[in-house]
Parts: sequence; C-alpha cells; structure tokens
Amino acid sequence: MNSAHFNAKSTTDEVLAGTDLRGKRVFITGVSAGLGIETARALVAHGADVIGTVRDLDKAHGATQVVRDAAEASGGSLEIIRMDLADLASVRAVTDSMVAAGKTFDLVIANAGIMAPPFGVTPDGFELQFGTNVLGHFVLVHRLAPLMVAGARLIMLSSNGHRFGDVDLDDPNFTHTPYDPWLAYGRSKTGDALLAVAFDARHRHRGVRAASVHPGVILTELTRNIAPEVFESAFASMHEQHLALGNAPFEVKTPAEGAATTLWAGVVADAETIGGRYCEDCAIAAPLADDAVVSAFSAGVRPYALDPVRAEQLWIKCAELTGEA
Repeated sequence: MNSAHFNAKSTTDEVLAGTDLRGKRVFITGVSAGLGIETARALVAHGADVIGTVRDLDKAHGATQVVRDAAEASGGSLEIIRMDLADLASVRAVTDSMVAAGKTFDLVIANAGIMAPPFGVTPDGFELQFGTNVLGHFVLVHRLAPLMVAGARLIMLSSNGHRFGDVDLDDPNFTHTPYDPWLAYGRSKTGDALLAVAFDARHRHRGVRAASVHPGVILTELTRNIAPEVFESAFASMHEQHLALGNAPFEVKTPAEGAATTLWAGVVADAETIGGRYCEDCAIAAPLADDAVVSAFSAGVRPYALDPVRAEQLWIKCAELTGEA
C-alpha cells in the first residue's frame, strides 16, 4: 500500500482512511490514557476488535468511553482487562488466559510504559523502568507470539529517548551504576527497539513482523512521575539546545498525530519495509552516526538500537532474568 504521503502531522484517521479492520483482533497494553486511548479508538472505529490492558479498571472505564462509543458506531469492540506490566505474575496470568482462549491476533501493540520515575523496583526485584518497559513486554510478546497469525505484526513503542543510552546487559538494574532516571528511561526505550529487532528475526520466517516506533513528543500521563516544574525546565532546556543546533522551533504532537505512526507501521505500511526497523513520523527513521550531535527533539535512530547482535543478546538476557524458556 502506498503511504508516502503521510508525515509528522498525519493523524490516525488519515492513516487509516478507507481501511476495513472488521474481523481483525488487536492486543494493546495501556489503553486508559493518551496514546493508548487514541490508538484503540482509531482501530475500533474501523471495525477492529481490541483487547486493551490497564492497571486501574475503574479509571479505564471512564477514560475509554470515547473508544466504546466509536466501537458501537462501527461494529468494532473493546474489551478491557487488568494487567500490571511491572508484575510478571500479572502478565503471565493475562497471557495464560489469552492462550487458553485460543483466539488469534493480527496486531499486538506494546504501548504502555513509564518514564523517569525515582529509583524503585518491581515486585520481581527489577529496576522499575527496565522491569516494566522491557521485561514486562518481553514476557508478554514472547507468550502471545504463538497466537499471532501469518501477516500479524508487533509494534513496540520506543522513543527518541533511546538516544540517552544503550542497554547495559551487565548491570540492567543499576546495581553498580548510579541511578539516573533519564538514563534508565533511555536504556529501556533502546531495549524496546531491540526487542522488536529480535522478535522480527525470530518470526519473520512465518510471516509475522515487528517494528518499533517513536510517536513523537506528546504531553500525556507519561510525565506523571515528574514534578511539573522539573519537566517544564527540562523541556525548555532541551528546546534551547534544539534551536542552538539550527533547527526550526519544535512542535508538540497531539495524541492523534502521535499514534499515527503506530498505526502506519502496524496496519498500513508494507510489512517488508517496516520489519525490524525503527519508525517515526509515519516513515522509516534515518540512521544517525554514532558521533552525530543531535537535540532531544531531532529525528533519527542510533545504530545500537537496531543492532541485531545486541538484540539477540538482550533477548537471551531477558529470557534468563524472567525464567522464560
């Protein structure tokens, strides 16, 4: 399908215009806020049947009313289930129920995540961002893989924050490294991109592909762990650096613009084009040289986030840490 006309300002409705998703089943983590709500809304509006995970069912019921309204109007559906991505027992309980039901998926979107909280550990003892953003999704997609049919896709939500740092396979939990919330976030987003590379390598032989996406900078609940004044100061500083490098003023995206790349890569773009790649602005991201000087808002992907050897090493490390076969 020709999608060359999409760009940074394209919305979910524009990307999916004319697409019939009736009969397609989609699994999305984190559908009670921001990008998750908009992604689910756009999918059900085109007839898809969506299963979305949330941590708080009461909150999600009100937050997803717009999704249910869209589903009722189109014939799509939304089912909400509780899952705490930080708790591997919770992830396993949900995936076990999915496997037991035996219904297949055409699209899995690893959308949920946390950003830059103070140091903490998951119920399983892992550093909070690595344990949630990487290990939680690793267990999820590893266990859902048998339900993904030929032609299915996995979309991992990464971020241009991956440029804050590569994964540290020797000290993933900051046991010996001084904890920095943004470094930990960057490592986890690199980890998400590498999981897509590893998953794609494992499943492309059967027609199942995977990609990671940077949705852009969107002001959502992802910033809930950061004091407003701290976030505003950091944002202003990053924008000053962005301008100092000769860039045009940066524009924050709306949720509809941010979720567009997820749906472009997950539904619209050619599977061979996006397989194992990192996408942004409804396109394949340009590679950055290791020594390229860029701002936090610049486009492009660091080579380490797409390194197939690194991806395989991370996959094996995740399997060891979580005890997954």
